[in-house]
Amino acid sequence: MKPCSGQIKYLIAIKEIADSGENVRCVTISRHLGVSRPSVSKMLRGLVSRGYVHEDFCSSVTLTPEGRKAVDEIFSCFTEVYMFFHKFLGLPHEEAHEQAVTFIPRSLRIPARDFRVSLKELSKNAGRLHILPPLPETRIHRISCTSF
Repeated sequence: MKPCSGQIKYLIAIKEIADSGENVRCVTISRHLGVSRPSVSKMLRGLVSRGYVHEDFCSSVTLTPEGRKAVDEIFSCFTEVYMFFHKFLGLPHEEAHEQAVTFIPRSLRIPARDFRVSLKELSKNAGRLHILPPLPETRIHRISCTSF
């Protein structure tokens, strides 16, 4: 079973913290995501039950082989999506990152080949795309196209 959007957000944070060389702990995840430590603990318990994180996460959070596999699948699309929002649409780093994190759960439902073809088509037509302000209740940007 694929991770849900909340779990994806946490798995991305765990990988980004680990890649930065910082020790992955509840407090570092909390700071990274801007959420409370109890929220992190609750999500980590959910990640443990799904088999993505080792059970003893009090001192350090480590991914299981299944967790590493999920992170690899997430990041196979994440970088391309982030680059699309940042380079092609010109969103600032933080906003492009947030939009990519929001978009990834949807992209994991699409076969990887179809997803990459769709992203390439959007990229080719990036000059005709217009970013609309996010809807207040979702903070997700909408994209309008003059025509393909």
